[in-house]
Amino acid sequence: MIFTFQKRIYGFECDIYGHLNNANYLQLLEAARSEASIEMNLPVGVLKDMGVQMFVYRFELNYLKAVDLEEIATVKSCFSEISRLKGIWHQEVYNAKGEKCLDALLTVVFASEGKAKRLPVEVYEQFRLYLE
Repeated sequence: MIFTFQKRIYGFECDIYGHLNNANYLQLLEAARSEASIEMNLPVGVLKDMGVQMFVYRFELNYLKAVDLEEIATVKSCFSEISRLKGIWHQEVYNAKGEKCLDALLTVVFASEGKAKRLPVEVYEQFRLYLE
């Protein structure tokens, strides 16, 4: 399933050229994944209570176009791969014209108490329902 998240870009998030600052793309992507997790009924707080952690292992970002000041950015997010050990999120950011501006892959490692650990089967099965 592809989850969609939209957000207006404000001045404090932009560089001196009036474009979304490259570091702020990470916050935009994180917000989109958090909203997707809420829609899956597995928000971070619930996972934390279950003893499940997701640690970022790798981010791959390809900047294609600028997102400008006051534009509404749209982020499309989905799990593209999942195992009980790791998951890969694919995310795309679009500007107000519908042009793709960023292509991102995020790899997370599942853990418990700060150490890598397989996802509980029920959590894995829940995530698999949303695999794209």
